[in-house]
Amino acid sequence: MTNASLRQRFGIDDKGISNISRVIRDTVDVELVRLKDPGTAPKHMKYVPFWA
Repeated sequence: MTNASLRQRFGIDDKGISNISRVIRDTVDVELVRLKDPGTAPKHMKYVPFWA
């Protein structure tokens, strides 16, 4: 999952990037998703479910 793919899934336009970023950050904080490659630049960050 990426910010762009999540916005597409929820039907949110590019103006909602900060809202999706907050959702992603909150789900990382509660460990429901994790970083796929922690060394990647934030702009290119990808996330995977905690069970993957």
